[in-house]
Amino acid sequence: MTACQDRKLRIYDSSREKFTLKQTIEAQDVGWSILDVAVSPDGEHLVYSSWSDSLHQVSLLGSEEKHVALPFCPDDRQFCIFSVSFSCDSRELLGGANDGYLYLYDREANKQSSRIEAHEDDVNAVCFVDETTHVLASGGDDGLCKVWDRRSLREDDPRPVGILAGHVDGITYVDPRGDGRHLITNSKDQSIKLWDIRKFSNSDTIEMSKQAVSNQRWDYRWQRVPKHVGNSRTRLEGDTSVMTYTGHTVLQTLIRCHFSPQFSTGQRYIYTGCAAGRVVIYDLLTGKITKVLSGHKSCVRDVSWHPYSAELFSSSWDFSVNRWTGVESPDREEQEENAKTAQSEGKRRKVDKS
Repeated sequence: MTACQDRKLRIYDSSREKFTLKQTIEAQDVGWSILDVAVSPDGEHLVYSSWSDSLHQVSLLGSEEKHVALPFCPDDRQFCIFSVSFSCDSRELLGGANDGYLYLYDREANKQSSRIEAHEDDVNAVCFVDETTHVLASGGDDGLCKVWDRRSLREDDPRPVGILAGHVDGITYVDPRGDGRHLITNSKDQSIKLWDIRKFSNSDTIEMSKQAVSNQRWDYRWQRVPKHVGNSRTRLEGDTSVMTYTGHTVLQTLIRCHFSPQFSTGQRYIYTGCAAGRVVIYDLLTGKITKVLSGHKSCVRDVSWHPYSAELFSSSWDFSVNRWTGVESPDREEQEENAKTAQSEGKRRKVDKS
C-alpha cells in the first residue's frame, strides 16, 4: 500500500514477484498531502490523515468505497495528525498532532475519547507499546520520547510515567519492539536510539536534551546536515539509551525506522530509510551496519520488512516502490568477518584441547 501527494492511496498485490495494482482510493479532505496511513490489525479498514480536523476511515472488504470522517476537537485552526496507530484489538486509534497533543479515538463509540497535552512542539510519532493498549509512547520535535500509562493518566493533569532523553534534535519516528520493554526512535540528529522503558532519564538529562534541541539553528526539510551535527558523536550526559545507531541520513521528511520481524529474523536487526536514497540495516546488538540497499534516486521515507518472507519494500520520493529479496543475508564484508571469527574461534578450541 502506498500514499502519495496526488491524494491517492494505491493497494498492490506483490505475491507473484511483481506489483499488480488492485485498488486505488481517492482520499478526501486532503490538505497538501496524505501524511500517514494505518491499517487495522483485523485487516478490515485503513485510516489516513492529512491537514484536516478529521481522520478518514475506508473499508477494505466491501465493494463500495465509503469514507467515514472521524472528527477531533482541536483548538488550533490549522490542524493535522502527523502519526496515527491502531490498537492491537482495532478498537482505538492513537494520533499525534501538530498542536503537541495526543488524541485517542474510540471507534466503537465513534468519538474522541481523550486529548492529552504531551509535548511542547509537534508530535511526530505515536505508538501503542504493547498488546494491552495501556502503555503509549510519543516522540516530538522537542527531542523527547514520552511513555504514558493510561491507567494513571488524567486529562486535566497529564503526566508521563517516564521520559527518554538523549537525542539532541526532534524525533521523527517511534517503533515498539512488542515486548512491552523496548522501543527505538529515529531523530533529526541523524541517529536511531534503542531504549529500555524500565530505565527513564532524570530531570537534568531531560533539560539538557531540551536545551540542545532549542540550540539547533537548521531546518532538516531543505538544508544539508551541518558539520557540527553530522560529525558529533558526543553522548549527552545521562543518556539512558541502550544503543545508538548512526550511518543513515534524516532529511526532508519524517523518515521511519523499524525492528525486523520476529518470525524470520528474531528481531536481530533495525532498519531505516535514508535521505540518500538508501535502506540501511543495522545489527541490533553490535550497532554495525550489516547491509545497505542502494537503488533509489531520492529520499526513502519508509520501509517495510515482510513478516514471514525474506523480502523488504521501500518507498521513495523518486515516485517508486522497490522490492528487495535476500535482505536477511549478510554483505560480503560481514561474511568475511564472520569467517575470520569462526576460524579464530576454531584455533582457540584447538589450543584449549591441547
